[in-house]
Amino acid sequence: MDRSPLFLAALASAAVPGLDPASVEALPGAPDHHYDVAFVQDTQHRRWVVRVPRSQVAAAQMESTFGLLALLARRLPFSVPTPKGFAALKEGGRAAIYPYLPGQNVDFAQLPAGAGLAAELGRAIAALHNADHGLFDEAGLPAYDADTYRTRRLSELDRAAATGHVPTGLLARWEKLLEDVTLWRFAPTPTHGDLTGDQVLAVFDDDDDAATGRVKALTGWEDAKVADPADDFFALVTQTSPRALETLMEAYAHARAERPDVHLLTRAQLSAEMRTLSQLMSAVSGGDRLQVERHALALRRLDERVHAEEEAANDYRRAGMTPARRKSPVLVPPVVVEDEDDDEDDVEVMFAPTADDHEAPGRDSGAEHEATDHEPADRDEARDEDKARDGDDEPAFEDDADELEDLAGDEDQAEELEDDGEAQFARVDHDVTAEIDLSQLRAPQSIEGDDPGPEFEPGYRPRA
Repeated sequence: MDRSPLFLAALASAAVPGLDPASVEALPGAPDHHYDVAFVQDTQHRRWVVRVPRSQVAAAQMESTFGLLALLARRLPFSVPTPKGFAALKEGGRAAIYPYLPGQNVDFAQLPAGAGLAAELGRAIAALHNADHGLFDEAGLPAYDADTYRTRRLSELDRAAATGHVPTGLLARWEKLLEDVTLWRFAPTPTHGDLTGDQVLAVFDDDDDAATGRVKALTGWEDAKVADPADDFFALVTQTSPRALETLMEAYAHARAERPDVHLLTRAQLSAEMRTLSQLMSAVSGGDRLQVERHALALRRLDERVHAEEEAANDYRRAGMTPARRKSPVLVPPVVVEDEDDDEDDVEVMFAPTADDHEAPGRDSGAEHEATDHEPADRDEARDEDKARDGDDEPAFEDDADELEDLAGDEDQAEELEDDGEAQFARVDHDVTAEIDLSQLRAPQSIEGDDPGPEFEPGYRPRA
């Protein structure tokens, strides 16, 4: 229920002797708020905070914090709200009046990276997690070891699944994470339990410089217990920028008495997702159908978002695991250089005489040397001109024949050119192939009867 500001001011006056209200300002309420809150200023210019529970459950939770806050107030580097008076309520429970704590709430989404408020907040959380477990035991607050806390989460998931309001995708995801025991190896730690930006009060030496920010106080201790340290990071992992979170976690790790476990942020993400589940179960227990539908819708939207994020992560993973396509070698076509010289020149080089050829019997070496060493340069030029003019690809020996006709008057020069042509087309196989006179070849005569012997073979000569 929403109580009027005057009623809340009257409760403050009744709870604290000498408190004479001069002004009151009530915070606007919301359906999911568990407390009515107002700020009261008295005639002595002191400021007070009035908190009144809206339900018996909220009243019991608030009562459980009083003993703990009294113990923590002297042991933490920041302030905690400690009540100065109480006022009984007709419907049961009581209102609590606290001295006003200066500071402003922190928007985690705007938390800057680097030295300043992010590091201060990390050290403040570490100071709480380093607190003595015995203080929570003395205050009568619950304590859970790692396996018990994991089992408790699984039981909550089973109860929520029975309502039919939890999407199957989230059920499968959460069950998989909760059954992975390797994620749940942590040292039980004193925790705040509901550490959002609304519960953090910060002050700044310079309002324009975030680096001068300091954590003045933490409020809202109704969910405090000894449990998983990841619970105090659920809002930070979902709202803070990666760089600011890195700064905060680095400061937190340096200030911790024990090294944080490697899966802390993974469980923090799970804790953030399952908070809507806890709110759904609270609405179901209270019979608030409007809140049940509201939280069920929030779970459906969460399922869609988580599914989209998983698909994006899988696509990225698949892209990273796909082997790189092998690049085909660049095939550079060979550069074809057209030989401007005639093929006769290549043949001439191929069949040029060697040293062994000069010593071979029956070879006119002088003629060949003369043909290869003294080939006129103007013959190539004349041959190129003839080809360009006539387009004729006749063999070189036909050109030589034409030249012989032109030079018929010079008998010696004609003989030299004939020898030159023969030198171009002679095969060199390291054995001299003499010219054979085909006119001297005759078929062997047929001989009837027995073979008369070699003396009757053509060309046979008896030995002397």
